[in-house]
Amino acid sequence: MSVQSACAPEEGAIRINVGGFRRRLLSKRLSRFPETRLARLLRCRSKESILELCDDYDDSENEFYFDRNPALFPYVLHFYNTGRLHVMDELCIFSFSQEIEYWGIDELFLDSCCSGSYHCRMMEPEETDWDDKSEERSTTSSFDEILEFYNDAGKFDKQLLGSVRRRIWLMLDNPGYSIPSRLISIFSILVLLVSIATMCMNSMSEFTQLDADGKPREDPRFEVVEHFGIGWFTFELLSRFAVAPDLLHFFKHPLNLIDLVSILPFYLTLVINLVAESSPALANLGRVAQVLRLMRVFRILKLARHSTGLRSLGATLKNSYKEIGLLLLYLAVGVSFFSVMAYTVEKEDNEGLNTIPACWWWATVSMTTVGYGDVVPGSVVGKLTASACILAGILVVVLPITLIFNKFSLFYKRQKQLETVMRSCNFDGGIKEAPSVNLRNYYAHKVKTLMASLSNMSRSSPSDHSLNMSLH
Repeated sequence: MSVQSACAPEEGAIRINVGGFRRRLLSKRLSRFPETRLARLLRCRSKESILELCDDYDDSENEFYFDRNPALFPYVLHFYNTGRLHVMDELCIFSFSQEIEYWGIDELFLDSCCSGSYHCRMMEPEETDWDDKSEERSTTSSFDEILEFYNDAGKFDKQLLGSVRRRIWLMLDNPGYSIPSRLISIFSILVLLVSIATMCMNSMSEFTQLDADGKPREDPRFEVVEHFGIGWFTFELLSRFAVAPDLLHFFKHPLNLIDLVSILPFYLTLVINLVAESSPALANLGRVAQVLRLMRVFRILKLARHSTGLRSLGATLKNSYKEIGLLLLYLAVGVSFFSVMAYTVEKEDNEGLNTIPACWWWATVSMTTVGYGDVVPGSVVGKLTASACILAGILVVVLPITLIFNKFSLFYKRQKQLETVMRSCNFDGGIKEAPSVNLRNYYAHKVKTLMASLSNMSRSSPSDHSLNMSLH
């Protein structure tokens, strides 16, 4: 059969195959839209011109093959039947746009019920899908951490006394995993809080004691509490290190570094005091010891091991450096602008605002809405400038904070899910292998779910029902 007869067969119809989706289409229906690809196919008079429009042509079956997505072709059929385009909310808007462009269908054929949402999604895709993408990234990160947790637990199977070491590791590293781990966690928190309280009380004049030379010295009662706390924290760190599944990567974990930093100032102070006492020429090292003693405040970060909120806060700050940088940039621009404004109108009548660096301090306090009140403008123009500075500060601070808060909510949800998984695991029988996921099956399941939802929606509205009918 000739190519010409194939393009104009009996009954005025052509056969097409779109990725395995076969249909017989009437030529008169296709001819209503002469600029589309299928209508142009009717005017072809040679095999070369046919293959310019389709991917393959079967002479024996008189069938035109197109290597396209068969799931999207029903929307094209619906267009030829009704003359209007419709698009589901669940579809990828860019894939749909590329598909109708391939078939030569203009976006002007979009029906009024879909045109508005289509163009909005084309213009603002990131804003529309931000929450879903953020949650997907959070879920992916959670899965990676769970895999790492199982891999670490599986390393004990090849070690001496692996089962016993794994139980101790889970008990020390996962507060709430079992009753003993809860008791250890509660005791650690109490020791930490008492240690911080004694450090604060030691700075009060009511508890200050003097030695024989009239120099202040630490209260012996506080010293006992401090030594007990350091002893417990050291024992806790060494115990975790002894049962760690991978000693080389132990201090790469942020919480383990915090544990080390919380006790390191005590031992460095001890060494410095011993050196200073043995050598009078190094007496100035005592000042270094005083600074190290102040670093004991870092031990409050140990609460992050026992607090989901603190760990979520740390993860949020780590992943929000762009938003924090944006906040600092806004503040820097605002402070620079309003400090010059305040200097210009107040430099002659206000001694507190007679230099631009002094105005920087005032603008910073005002934009962050702290308002110490130590320096205030006196003139009417200065007060108006201060009002504008405060209002600008509110806007500057609120905008990035909203993005940071959204991230915090996602990380907090992820941490709660991780805790639930880790507390429900059971390693009594050992671990044969780490859990794995077949990504191809995972995405195939997602696509199948999407197509099922499209099928359900097609039965819910009249216009979509006509789309479903066009498949038959």
